[in-house]
Amino acid sequence: MLHNIKKTVRHTAVYGFGNIAAKAIGVILLPVYTSHISLSDYGVLGIVEVTILILSQVFMFGLGQAYMRFYNSDEYGEKREELFFSSFAFLVNIGIVLNIAGNALLPYIVGNAELIFYFRFALIIIALKLVTTLFLNVLRSGQKAVLYTVANLLKLFTTLVLNIYFVAVIKIGIKGIIYSMLAGEAVMLIVLLPFMLKLLRPVIVLSPLKAAVIFGFPLVFSSLAGMILNMGDRYILKMLVDYREVGLYSLGYKIAGVLNMVLIQAFLLSIRPISYSMYGSKGDTRFYSKVLTYFVFILVWAGLGISVFSKEIVHLFARSADYWPAYRIVPLIIIAYIFSGARSVVNMGLLLKKKTLYLAVLTAAAAFANIGLNFLLIPKYKMFGAAAATIISFVVLFIATHIMAGRYYKIPYENGKLFLMFSAGTALFFGAQFIQTNNFTITVIYKLLLVLIFPFVLFVFGFYEKVELDRLKSLFKKRMINRKEDRS
Repeated sequence: MLHNIKKTVRHTAVYGFGNIAAKAIGVILLPVYTSHISLSDYGVLGIVEVTILILSQVFMFGLGQAYMRFYNSDEYGEKREELFFSSFAFLVNIGIVLNIAGNALLPYIVGNAELIFYFRFALIIIALKLVTTLFLNVLRSGQKAVLYTVANLLKLFTTLVLNIYFVAVIKIGIKGIIYSMLAGEAVMLIVLLPFMLKLLRPVIVLSPLKAAVIFGFPLVFSSLAGMILNMGDRYILKMLVDYREVGLYSLGYKIAGVLNMVLIQAFLLSIRPISYSMYGSKGDTRFYSKVLTYFVFILVWAGLGISVFSKEIVHLFARSADYWPAYRIVPLIIIAYIFSGARSVVNMGLLLKKKTLYLAVLTAAAAFANIGLNFLLIPKYKMFGAAAATIISFVVLFIATHIMAGRYYKIPYENGKLFLMFSAGTALFFGAQFIQTNNFTITVIYKLLLVLIFPFVLFVFGFYEKVELDRLKSLFKKRMINRKEDRS
């Protein structure tokens, strides 16, 4: 088990490097955006970005996940090249149809000419994302973490440079950001295509494609519902309040999203292929259980750090004071992300047993509940109502998924430890709110100490097993010996 955990950590670190770069670029661009784009325009951008993410997930039809699931399967493992080409051809055609139909319908759906312009380019970006997302899942299946990260870094570098040029130099606002997104996606396609051509066997075989669609199609609804849970509140905020509130909420979400991009997404990129390959082997259930415990440990600790310093982070990167109130929403979104990340692990039982329909039903139910809660809470509490609706939805979804997955594949998760970690993190966060000084240095030191003592608080409450403590002691002694040898 230790070998597989180390492998997971290693792959997560590689994927995480690319995701850290992605989030770092997003944060780097915040001063550019907040200096050259109004809060209302930032809200419009948030709507366009959310639309791209939602539609690209929906029209993938779950084929990326299906390819990973069938990569090493006994039934379709030998037909992976045919499945790859069939999926590729299918998604290319979906992208073409989507652009033709979308361009015809946009004038009737979106009345504003400027928004129509934005969404026409968004449709092209979506078509490219369908193909590049499939390519990236192929790399994940083959555990080509380095190539995956290199492709993402090239995309991000292109996006960064063009964003600065279009927004800060020639000052064309949202148009420039959308042009940059399009160029970044095109660069990734160009980089990955030569490698992918070696894997493509130009034969369309309906049997594995049909099986992949059957496996992946329920994930369309699961992905759509997940997107609604994470991003649908932006649309409702725009309907019930205004673009300024959307802008504040989007900024707070972006800061909290560091946890998602750097840890959750990087972790899921690595753990899924490893989990599939371990299924049925000795010690698999203990591995899945410990993965959840360690993962939540990291999420709560990192989330505590982001939450405690949310005000300082927003003030540092948002040049305009209009954006500063966004920091108040960050800790709430962090809580939602922690439960979202934990749910992404406990749903493994349903994925392993190919019960993807249940994932779709549970996520869809949570999404509908989230919509209702948003309409109930936003009119009175605005962005705080949206955040509260998100937290409630993800907590309920985590519990429901935990119970449902346990019916088909029993995994002995350490629920008591999960509760202890969340309670300790919450207590330390509120502890950071009690001390407010005019001395910036003292405030930062105090907050930093509260974040650093998190693992020691867990030790006091008997969180760690003896084997874990022995392992930590062994690593510490080994490190000390290496230091002495280096000095000598």
